[in-house]
Amino acid sequence: MANQNEIAQQVVESILAQKLAPGERLGEQQLADLFGVSRTLVREALMQLQARGFIEVRPRKGWYVVEPSFQEARHAFDARRVVETGILRDAGKPLQSVIRQLRQHVAQERDALTAVDTATRSFLLADFHVCLAKCLGNPLLTDVIRDLTARTTLVATLYQSTHDARQSCDEHEAIVGAMAAGDLSGAEALMATHLGNVNAALVESLASSDNPEERLRTSLAPLRYAKQQRSPES
Repeated sequence: MANQNEIAQQVVESILAQKLAPGERLGEQQLADLFGVSRTLVREALMQLQARGFIEVRPRKGWYVVEPSFQEARHAFDARRVVETGILRDAGKPLQSVIRQLRQHVAQERDALTAVDTATRSFLLADFHVCLAKCLGNPLLTDVIRDLTARTTLVATLYQSTHDARQSCDEHEAIVGAMAAGDLSGAEALMATHLGNVNAALVESLASSDNPEERLRTSLAPLRYAKQQRSPES
């Protein structure tokens, strides 16, 4: 039987894995049945998630995963850049055990790139940032980064970011490599570049989706299967 924090944690992890989409409804009774708890406990978990900015209540409709605005996305990325580069700036020389854990995480990301399970891949790529803060020994900032990363994941899901998973993994590996070499200023710069690349891909996706001509062209493009099956006479 799960407790309130475990339920909330599972919801956040599902967001990081892009298994819960923005605007998705979370029924109290369904969650109560799923976790084997009372609706009261579920409601407390949902209220916690609401306070953290992940869930909203729609009058007479229920609980829903939030759909962040692009302005909220920019704020989240700005906050991540400040916090995550700051952690590296103040880290001091990392212990070999920290480098080993981070390299193991990147190896798991690399393995997931070719796997069918896209949810695991999405989770690992997002969780790298949480793992970094945790390995550097700051539990408060670990929680902050987890929530900020989940917020930007919701944005990426909502606006269909074009950022490449393999590029993210390569950038994570470069950050860890700089840390292993004792080049924390280099790691900080690489982190800033990485977050900038993720943000740029999101801006590109949004610009494309807001272009009426491009959207119309995409919408009216013939399906490949239909085009192949069409007879010459048609």
